[in-house]
Amino acid sequence: MIQIDDKIISLELFTARFCCDLGACRGECCVEGNAGAPLDAEEVVELENEWEHYAPYMTQEGIGVVQRLGVAVTDEEGDLTTPLVAAGAECVYAIRENGVTWCAIEKAWREGRTLFRKPISCHLYPIRLVRLSNGMTGLQYHRWEVCRAAEVLGAERGEPLYRTLREPIIRRFGEAFFREMEACEAELRKMGEI
Repeated sequence: MIQIDDKIISLELFTARFCCDLGACRGECCVEGNAGAPLDAEEVVELENEWEHYAPYMTQEGIGVVQRLGVAVTDEEGDLTTPLVAAGAECVYAIRENGVTWCAIEKAWREGRTLFRKPISCHLYPIRLVRLSNGMTGLQYHRWEVCRAAEVLGAERGEPLYRTLREPIIRRFGEAFFREMEACEAELRKMGEI
């Protein structure tokens, strides 16, 4: 583990190789699982404020669920998440195009219709943020069979997981934090740890 400020970072972020391969996985991370994507309270406000901008990109089924339940729900552990279309089904914001599942919110963002790109937990994936008992934030690598193709492609490309996710790491923690991660990687290499 590495500590930068109040963040505890798993060494796997420096040692694992990962690069999303939508051609292989077809966006199954938006479909599989037993809960929606984790959200924080600020994101719920953004989802509510931007609703009219991204809703036209959603499926009718997803819109119906949001109209009934809201843009976020509380899961069994008491955490805010995106709603699911049905138990064990895809996220309400999931859309399918050409056999690939991805995010209606991100599509609206790419087309300049909303300022909100997508939940940071989705953007950072497979990094999961966890609140530690001491108040610090942990950054962990979430391994999942759905993402096996991303591990294969990442191994071919040879870039560490955290570098692949440079943009969302900077979005969440800032440029200075990412530079600290680069310095940690250099130090770990020097020490022969990676």
